[in-house]
Amino acid sequence: MKKILITGVAGFIGYHLAEKLLSKNYQIIGIDNHNDYYDPILKQDRLNNLKKFSNFEFHKIDFIQNNELTSIFNNNQFNQVIHLGAQAGVRYSITNPQFYIETNITGFLNILENCNNYNVENIIYASSSSIYGNNKDLPFSENDKTEKQISMYGVSKKTNELMAHTYSNLYGLKTIGLRFFTVYGPWGRPDMALYIFTKAIIENKNIDLFNKGNHTRSFTYISDIVEPIYRLIKINENNQNILSNNDILNIGGAEPVKLLRFIDIIEDYLGKKAKIKLKPMQQGDVQDTNADITKLEKITNYQPQVDIKEGIKRFIDWYKAYHQIN
Repeated sequence: MKKILITGVAGFIGYHLAEKLLSKNYQIIGIDNHNDYYDPILKQDRLNNLKKFSNFEFHKIDFIQNNELTSIFNNNQFNQVIHLGAQAGVRYSITNPQFYIETNITGFLNILENCNNYNVENIIYASSSSIYGNNKDLPFSENDKTEKQISMYGVSKKTNELMAHTYSNLYGLKTIGLRFFTVYGPWGRPDMALYIFTKAIIENKNIDLFNKGNHTRSFTYISDIVEPIYRLIKINENNQNILSNNDILNIGGAEPVKLLRFIDIIEDYLGKKAKIKLKPMQQGDVQDTNADITKLEKITNYQPQVDIKEGIKRFIDWYKAYHQIN
């Protein structure tokens, strides 16, 4: 049985990926520090679902603490590592930059060091569309210059890409960085737009809509994230010479959607109108994102399957069931 380490396994993407791999009979060792950046109960409920699988093993550790992380590597021989653990949140990084240096940069160094020291074959890690900053050329391509991030979150992810490149160059470690574009779906994070908007509309509360709702985003449904990662894992296993030693891939939705349109769809499925307060652009936010996923499609032979209407419907169905709302 192939053994894979997933960091951030109680997080949104980590949970869904672990569930997919467990169903495919991988042995999954999951780690998470279970912090309170958002409701730890949601994280625990995700973990409880994963613990139903006999091929799942969980360790509550913080990969900033390298001695704890090293003990995990010392006791297991991993075929691959999927590094999804991070301090998330663009806006939070404006007021709490230190967390992003500690977790996203020092923590990633610990991951890379252990992968190299314990002869891990491949590491797939989370980067972000935030590394593009306010690039005006759309759609964003992996070949675009990425030198002007506008948040410490974006800086930390750009730094991760440089670190991975260095370890690939120095030690031959095979690395794949995935630039995620606005992931959404069931079990999603409470600090993300879809969760915030849905909750506010149901509870008749105001929605603060920054940049007066004129943002566009490449919203990406969770299964359209998980399936390409699974295919990349299989490509690594089969030693197919499709990827370079150090590769970067955009992983995003098929078409960008305006935020006002996004809210319209939520309103339609809830049967209620939102109470919107239009606000100016917020620090750290980018105007638009639009993912060029040509490279990912060519490598994985996969295109996004879930459109924005269906994705929002699935999220709202989950939200109502999870929160026991009729």
